[in-house]
Amino acid sequence: MPLTNSQFASITREYEQKQQRNHHNEIQKKEALYHKEPRFLEIEQQIGSITVARTKALINGEPKLADDYEQQLENLRREKENLFRFHGLTPKDLEPDYDCPDCKDTGYIGNEKCHCLKQACIDLVYTQSNIKEILARENFSNFSLDFYPNDIVDPSSKMTPYQLACHAYQTALDFIRDFDTTFNNLIFTGNTGVGKTFLSNCIAKELLNSGHSVIYFSADQLFNKLIQSRFERSQDGPPEGELILDCDLLIIDDLGTEFGTGRNSGAVSQLFLCINERILRKKSTIISTNLSLQQIADTYTERIFSRLSSNYTLLKLVGNDIRIQKKIQV
Repeated sequence: MPLTNSQFASITREYEQKQQRNHHNEIQKKEALYHKEPRFLEIEQQIGSITVARTKALINGEPKLADDYEQQLENLRREKENLFRFHGLTPKDLEPDYDCPDCKDTGYIGNEKCHCLKQACIDLVYTQSNIKEILARENFSNFSLDFYPNDIVDPSSKMTPYQLACHAYQTALDFIRDFDTTFNNLIFTGNTGVGKTFLSNCIAKELLNSGHSVIYFSADQLFNKLIQSRFERSQDGPPEGELILDCDLLIIDDLGTEFGTGRNSGAVSQLFLCINERILRKKSTIISTNLSLQQIADTYTERIFSRLSSNYTLLKLVGNDIRIQKKIQV
């Protein structure tokens, strides 16, 4: 789904309001400083007038006079630095309290969209705000390995549920740590309630906190988007699903549960294009599913199976339904 002009205009207005607020905040901070130490204002005014005089001297071909002005400016800068130190401040203390320090609430770093603007577009187009409420509960601070037994062995992996969970947990931490330097994708597999979605949300929380753009879809939501959007490149510009293709992390939750849409040939074709394009762009994806890789091949296509098996790290979780265990404990 593309961002409409009216939607982008509403986001732009929000950034303009932030910039107006920041400008007001900066003025207030400077006025408070000038009241506390009037010499700051005097120095600012002197720097302004001497800078103009130096420019005129250069234009008039008077380099010696311009050098004299430059020395005066240097003396004023040093005095200003000493005043900051005397009052236990730095020039940064006069800056506004930016929502996004990276772009200073402009939405852009150079000519590139800042991560905060990308996420604002994602939140507006794909209504992701509800996921933030979930992430307040489902994050690493609330993750526990106590729900995974260590006294039984999974026949296929030859590991206990606890060992599998420890491996998945550490891999998730490594995924976050190396996110900006190493391209990787994850598939969490296992029965319902063993923590696949929880771990995906833990990763999403950390990456959102570190300024990365994240889109979360249940499989059902994604397939509805796949039916609506087409991910092929066009000669006229980017595909309609550009936000989905270009976000830093795409999470597809419960793949295989989109009953009735999973075998739609058009949607399956778009799923392949989405997965393949994100691999080409080196944009990470996390999939959680109750299906094994072979079941994915049977349900979807060999092409999808090929991309997943060769480009994703498979993490299996086993055990009893954690949600039920929590209810029993209560």
